Amino acid sequence: MRHPLSTPFRPQARFVGARARMGAIAMAAGLMLMSGTSQAAEVEVLHYWTSGGEAKSAQVLKEMLEKKGDTWKDFAVAGGGGENAMTALKTRVISGNPPAAAQIKGPAIQEWGDEGVLVSVDDVAKREGWDKLLPTQISSIMKYKGQYVAAPVNVHRVNWLWINADALKKVNAQPPVTWDDFFKTAEALQKAGITPVAIGGQSWQDAETFETVALGVGGAAFYKKAFVQLDEATLKGPTMVKALATFKKIKQYTDKGQTGRDWNMATGMVITGQAAMQFMGDWAKGEFTVANKAPDKDYLCVPGPGSQNAYTFNVDSFAFFKVKNPDVEKGQKDLASLLLSPEFQEIFNLNKGSIPVRQGMDLSKFDACAQKSEADFKNAQAKGTLVPSWAHDMVIKPAVEGAFYDVIGHYWNDDSETAQQAADKLAAASKTN
Repeated sequence: MRHPLSTPFRPQARFVGARARMGAIAMAAGLMLMSGTSQAAEVEVLHYWTSGGEAKSAQVLKEMLEKKGDTWKDFAVAGGGGENAMTALKTRVISGNPPAAAQIKGPAIQEWGDEGVLVSVDDVAKREGWDKLLPTQISSIMKYKGQYVAAPVNVHRVNWLWINADALKKVNAQPPVTWDDFFKTAEALQKAGITPVAIGGQSWQDAETFETVALGVGGAAFYKKAFVQLDEATLKGPTMVKALATFKKIKQYTDKGQTGRDWNMATGMVITGQAAMQFMGDWAKGEFTVANKAPDKDYLCVPGPGSQNAYTFNVDSFAFFKVKNPDVEKGQKDLASLLLSPEFQEIFNLNKGSIPVRQGMDLSKFDACAQKSEADFKNAQAKGTLVPSWAHDMVIKPAVEGAFYDVIGHYWNDDSETAQQAADKLAAASKTN
């Protein structure tokens, strides 16, 4: 669209000189404005929201940012666990050309801060009162040396078990509360010709499932000692051995085609009734929503067996990187502000399956699973049973997490390895530098 000032003049003869000069000045101003618009800095955003519900959420953020006059440059990297995205990010940072914002979280934020490549958005945070809007367990993760360098967008509960309601009806079963209940139901489902548990054979999915099992078997205090404090005796002790044995027992109730399967494909098995249950964070709910399935009718969301009074959290967040183009700074601050705005928090989390990280939000538009998640989050906060997900980058440094992934994946796939051997390996892996 042409700027009004650039419209040619048709002056009367006696005003030609003056009006022509005015026209020239106006045209120059118009061209400058148009040039500024056409060369607006792009805000390149690296993320790994590529499945149905996630991609819809990313599109919402893109549209809202562009309404602020910024240009979103999409840098989507497939791979639900984010490993591929982190590899791409490292390559870009090393080459001196990082994106403006990247979806990273937990200790990785601190590690990038140590590298001196992050930029503060503390002025936005102070202006908008983030310290009061965010739970302290989460706000502390977003800061580097006391300043916000990242913005959170949600709270995911990881220790969910998703269940196809019709599958349970077919075997006349209730959602399992204990591990004995779980395996009894799994046995009945298998005899009925239904795959009891859908899983994708990827290291992060193995780790996440084990994390939920360990929380259910040992409880929050055990979980913190093992996976937050990395206590060696706890990592190789009898409770960990029991958790590993319980985890391995699940394998006999999974299908043979799991190798390399993405998490959303496993969710699809539950949606269609090919499988009955899946251990997965509440991003899985976004897939049910896209498929027009209703909670408490088509599917059930319950905490993993034994973990009813605890809550494993995973928070998506965007960290902001120092870039060569100073014009990008406005877009970064606009993005930071948008991420915690009530409008985005509601729209995004309704799409994503998570709950708002911004406290005090009205959840009347959210479904039963989200409302239960919010209630359980507050309950766990009060009881001290709110724990960060180690399988999703929230607590231990990436090197240790990767070593844990290797131990759990090998144990899942090697029928000859004992639970005690795996526990000993976890203890050794905790010392990885």
